[in-house]
Parts: sequence; structure tokens; C-alpha cells
Amino acid sequence: MSDPIMLAGLTEWEWVFCGSAALLAGCVRGFAGFGLSAVAMACLVLILPPVELIPIFYVLEGAASFAMFRGGIRDADMSHVWPLAIGSFIGVPIGLMATTTVSPDISKLIAVLVILILTMLQFFRSMPAALTSKSGRYVIGTTAGIVTGLASVGGMVVALYVLASRAPATQMRAALTMFLFVGMFTSLGHMLLYGVMTETAFIRGAILIPITLAGVFLGTWAFKPAWQVHYRRFCLLLLVAICLTSLGRLAFVG
Repeated sequence: MSDPIMLAGLTEWEWVFCGSAALLAGCVRGFAGFGLSAVAMACLVLILPPVELIPIFYVLEGAASFAMFRGGIRDADMSHVWPLAIGSFIGVPIGLMATTTVSPDISKLIAVLVILILTMLQFFRSMPAALTSKSGRYVIGTTAGIVTGLASVGGMVVALYVLASRAPATQMRAALTMFLFVGMFTSLGHMLLYGVMTETAFIRGAILIPITLAGVFLGTWAFKPAWQVHYRRFCLLLLVAICLTSLGRLAFVG
């Protein structure tokens, strides 16, 4: 085993689990435009606390955003993306403060419950009409930032907003891609300030990048505009299944 992998401090079986989760999460990201961190968090929270996973997902989301940037900048409406990104910049430190102060067991439970609640909200498209207004975008962005700091799943909040706007699937994927791309630059400073982005976290993320990108390219290849009526439901059902499995596992272990 090479030195970088040894330095990352995971067993061989944990790496197999991490790699499998990264591949699955990458497929969902390429297919739906969001859900990488949600899928990976729901899986990997069984072996690592959220405070260690959040910077790993930052690295993976960054790699995925660069891979999907061309399509995102072509199809996204940036007048929607910028207010969301500004709000996220405000919200991230609030979420990180909570994540770094609660116990690992509580943070794991919070992370999975947040993902499950957001997933169910997306099933029912539960978004107050006022929040889809121009000023409401800042509120959504701030909420996304808080959730990013808690569980690295701010993209799901923004996905809920875009779904409420009834945008076509292609535009939704593009808006989410650009939100997550801009978020790379707005979140890094906060992570460094709170000491969340460590050398170990960066190495873990870097090791998983090739596997994640393989999943992203596979998911992007599988996405067909004609399938847009089916793709959203598939991704949400997958998230629900993973969350319920993780909650059961956490309860059993606890």
C-alpha cells in the first residue's frame, strides 16, 4: 500500500466501501446534476463523522464541477445562481459551527436526517412560492449554506428551489452545476478557518477523484433529455433507500 493511502488512515475494506460510494455518488451527480455529497454522506457516515466527510466531498464536488462546467455555463441562468451563491457564503460558517461543536454520533444522525427530510420535500415539491422570488433566492442560498456546513448537501436545497420553479431538467442540472462550482470558492475559506480542511481530508478526496469522475461521466452519458420525467424520481428514491438503511445501521450500532 502506498504512503498516501496509509497516511489517509483507512483500512483496505473501508477504502473499498469509500470507492463504491464515490462511484455511485458520481453516477447520481452526472445523471441528476446534484446528489453527490448526499449519496456519499448517507453511505460513508457509517464509518466517518460528517466533520471529516465534508472536506472530502468538497474535493469531490470540485472535481465533478470542473468536469461538468462546460455544460453548466452554457445552459444555466446565472441571474438565479449568483444570489444563491451569495446566500450560501453567509450560511456555510453557521452550519460548520454546529458541526464542529456537537458529538460525532449526533452529527451523523443530523446529517442523515437532513438528507432524508430534503429528499422527502423534493418528492412533494414543498417550496413556499415566496421563496422562489428574487429576494427569496438569498434565503434559499443561506439555507443551502447552513446545510452545506452541516452535511455538505446544500445542492439539495437549491435543487428543491429549481424544482419549484418548474425548470426543464437540462436547465436544472446546469444551475446546480454552476451553484456547486461557485460554492467551491466561497466555502474553502470557511473550511480552512474552522480547521475542517486538513491534509488527511484532502488526500482522501484526491484518492477518490478518479473513481468519482468515472461515475460522473457514466451518469452524464446515461442522462437523456427524453428521460427527464423519470430521472428525478429515480435519484430521490435512491436517496431515501440509502438514508433509511443508514439510519437503521446507526440505530443498530448505537
